[in-house]
Amino acid sequence: MLRRLVLASLVTSAAGAGALGPLPPLPLLSSPSDALTVTISKSGHRSADGTFRLECGDKAGGDHPAATGACTRLAEHAEAGADPFAPVAKDRICSLQHGGDAVARITGEWRGRTVDARFSRADGCEIERWDNLTPVLPRLSHVRG
Repeated sequence: MLRRLVLASLVTSAAGAGALGPLPPLPLLSSPSDALTVTISKSGHRSADGTFRLECGDKAGGDHPAATGACTRLAEHAEAGADPFAPVAKDRICSLQHGGDAVARITGEWRGRTVDARFSRADGCEIERWDNLTPVLPRLSHVRG
């Protein structure tokens, strides 16, 4: 909503001042309410397990150990029009590899919508989904076959 008001104000100002040319695109900023709780367990890495708060607004915040990188990664997903929290499609064929027992849950609000997503490393698709969200989720390289 704020973005629309700013854009409308700029258009009105530009129209009154004469032909200034096209307006530059507005950056894809997170809203001030982008706040997520990331809970990781069974990662096999004591420093990775825990519950962390991630806030992405004008600047990265919270106690997430990689807040700046995590907010940057989420912004990349937004710019690509991707939903980083979407589950694996039920009809997708996934490799039968086990990437460890790690599980994660991300809750909160992102881009104006409620998030409640679960992640694991139970098969190739879930491993890919987890890795695609690094550093929001910790990089876990161990794979057990």
